[in-house]
Formats: sequence, C-alpha cells, structure tokens
Amino acid sequence: MRNHETIPYSLAALSDEESVARARSVRDRLKERRTCRYFSEEDVPREAIEAAIEAAGTAPNGANHQPWHFAVVSSPDKKRSIREAAEAEERRFYGADGDKPKASDEWLGALKDLGTDEDKPFLETAPYLIVVFAQRKGGIEEDGKTQNYYVNESVGIACGMLITTLHEAGLATLTHTPSPMGFLRDACERPEWEKPVMIVVVGRPSDDASVPAHALLKKPLSQIASWL
Repeated sequence: MRNHETIPYSLAALSDEESVARARSVRDRLKERRTCRYFSEEDVPREAIEAAIEAAGTAPNGANHQPWHFAVVSSPDKKRSIREAAEAEERRFYGADGDKPKASDEWLGALKDLGTDEDKPFLETAPYLIVVFAQRKGGIEEDGKTQNYYVNESVGIACGMLITTLHEAGLATLTHTPSPMGFLRDACERPEWEKPVMIVVVGRPSDDASVPAHALLKKPLSQIASWL
C-alpha cells in the first residue's frame, strides 16, 4: 500500500515500430555530436540555454533532492578570469612551465591524438560557460544542511541530458575539467558545500572548426553491451 501522495504515470503509447524509429532517430542525431574546441563569438539565444538547463533539471536523482546547480557565465571579465585560473592549472598538468607534469606519461600519451594542451581560448571565445556544481548538502530546500544522496550519479545524468539538449538545439559543446577546480566555486560565488564538476562550454562552432579524426573511433554495440 502506498503511504504517500501520488499522481498517475503518463507516457505516450507507441507501437514497437514507433519506439524503434524514435530510438534510432535520436541515436543518429547524437552520433553527429562532437566535442568542439573552436568556437565563434556569435551569441546564442539565452532561452536555448535556459531550456537545456530545465531539461537537465528533470534528470533522475537521489531522493528527488536535485543536487545540482548550473552557474551560467557570460560576462567577458568573468570568462577571462576563469580562463586564466584554468590555464594555470593546465600548465601544471602538462608541465608547460618546465616543471614535471602532474599528468603521467601514459595519460599524456592518451591525449596526444586529441591534440589538447594548456591553451584554452574557448573559455573566452564561446558566449556561455555553464559551470556545473554538485550539491553535497541542501536537499530540495537547499538549506545547506540536509544530506543529499547519489550526488555524483545524479549530477552525471543531468550533465548528459544538458549536453544532449544543447546538441538538439544545434549548439556546439565542450566539457572542460581543470584539476583542481576549487577556483570555480569562488569565481561563481557558490557555497562551500557545492563541488565544481565541470565546465560545459557552449556556442556555435567557428567557420574553421575541426575535430580530431581520433574522435570518430567509437566502440561498436557488440563491445559496449551484453545481453544476459
């Protein structure tokens, strides 16, 4: 017996054929998604960003505490300060200042085919940076005290839904994760119980944008799924 208030579950009834067609249509659109490192300065509608965040906010999550916050940065000064702080961490990661890299040789080798380095101009060029925070405490009232649950899993799902919606809106994205990321909490004026998870860079690709050929290598279904 249910001892809590409920509402009817509602979902459009589809035939098997319609279900397969819809799943394949979404799959094919998402296969076109690529991480973009070359952005245009062209603005994009704020309403598209708002809708994508609202979509992310519907993600399944622990105890319905919705343990996330999305800080949207568009100020040129704020973007510049984030870039400067992020690049300082990246120089340490890559050993760009002549010091021993924080990253192992194996890690740097894995990144070689992607062509990444310590320079992150997209943090200034793109019109929006969405800084995603995981709320370790707060509950649905965001009181800063109530324990949240399955925080990493919940925020990870929300980020996937955010990126999917932005792609559906015809916008390019990049996920950037400088390490450590504590400076983002200060830059975005967030409380100490929130943990920065990633920066989602959003905008339109530049006219000369390209992606590494290595990014086209995707594991086949037979490798990423098993049927038991």
